Amino acid sequence: MKLSFPVYEELDESKKELGRLLFSKEISFVKGVVDMQGLPNPDKIEVCFSGRSNVGKSSLINALTGRKGLARASNTPGRTQEINFFSIPENHYLVDLPGYGYANAPVKIVEQWQNLLKQYLAGRQSLRRAFVLVDGRHGVKKVDTEIMSMLDSSAVTFQVVLTKLDKVKEKDRENILEQVRSSLQNHPAAFPEIILTSSEKGWGIQTLRSVIAMLV
Repeated sequence: MKLSFPVYEELDESKKELGRLLFSKEISFVKGVVDMQGLPNPDKIEVCFSGRSNVGKSSLINALTGRKGLARASNTPGRTQEINFFSIPENHYLVDLPGYGYANAPVKIVEQWQNLLKQYLAGRQSLRRAFVLVDGRHGVKKVDTEIMSMLDSSAVTFQVVLTKLDKVKEKDRENILEQVRSSLQNHPAAFPEIILTSSEKGWGIQTLRSVIAMLV
């Protein structure tokens, strides 16, 4: 069955309040992980954020948490190979996966990172959803479809979050959305709604907070 992948619906006040309450807590960095043995105990709901280099992942996490320097972007795309865990007390882990698009990373490091990612995605029972960030200026690229296929094979539900929408002219947004929707038809693990964001303008941040708060 062909899915339409609409933009996430307007939130009612009760859902907005859930998101506000969750992200009003003191969110802290827990650790950076380079192997499976280093993962924290799976005692909280987890959501992870994935996206190619320069998609705005760190900016989005900082906007979500209201802390400007919580997540830090690497100065060299493709170099940061840790899985970073941030804790929301009592409830959730926010998990920041390294940016993909490996032009500047050695082949051996890329292989190690890919193996760690596959193990994490396949074996983390507390992982409720992956948010795949896609640059709203460019739509889905080949490297995005590769991570989506990995999520398909790991049976991890993922939801596309379009970033940097403030950089896209309004008349061009529908064309980008149609390209993304067409790409998602090939991925059975794709959640059937798209979230539109701009970290700079604050667009969609409240929506994403509420989506995370509603995951149980």
